[in-house]
Amino acid sequence: MRDKKNITGIILAGGASSRMGTDKGFLKLNNKLFIQHIIDAVKPLVSRIIIVSNLKKYDAFGIERITDDIENAGPLAGIYSGLKASKTEYNLVLSCDVPLIKKRILQQLIDASEDTIDIVQIESQGQHMPLIAVYKKSCASMFHKLLLNDERRLHKAVSACNTKSIILNTEDDIYTTNVNTPEQFKNLTQCL
Repeated sequence: MRDKKNITGIILAGGASSRMGTDKGFLKLNNKLFIQHIIDAVKPLVSRIIIVSNLKKYDAFGIERITDDIENAGPLAGIYSGLKASKTEYNLVLSCDVPLIKKRILQQLIDASEDTIDIVQIESQGQHMPLIAVYKKSCASMFHKLLLNDERRLHKAVSACNTKSIILNTEDDIYTTNVNTPEQFKNLTQCL
């Protein structure tokens, strides 16, 4: 088991939320903001949390916020910025649109991390989820090179790394539900 002092939490909250029409981090589920759900799941597992967002309203959470080094370049740039700012070898990276995520699922990622593996990501319902993953800080230099070459696709960056996937039990798939549209949000609130 990795010591939390060697792990930083990186929460990506810089997306345009164009399909949702509003900032996803500030949507409410069970009277709690999405971003707060993520913070609460990550906090017990890490020594420091960084929110990657250009929006100053995230300062209200009292957590260090950094801006994207390369703007408008999607989640790859957000992860790069977070890894660059991190001081730890291991980094628990999450997008702000998975409000049901549980600490025990994140702990599985941490427990599965190895010295020879660059990225440990969740696999749920047959989908790889690089926005619920542990990244080594060493990924930052390669991600930076890709971004400088105008590569924005996260799956391209992940496939260039030594990656391992943790397959969730079917009953845990709900916890990785990603909310991108008003319809997905409505469906989530109705099934809870």
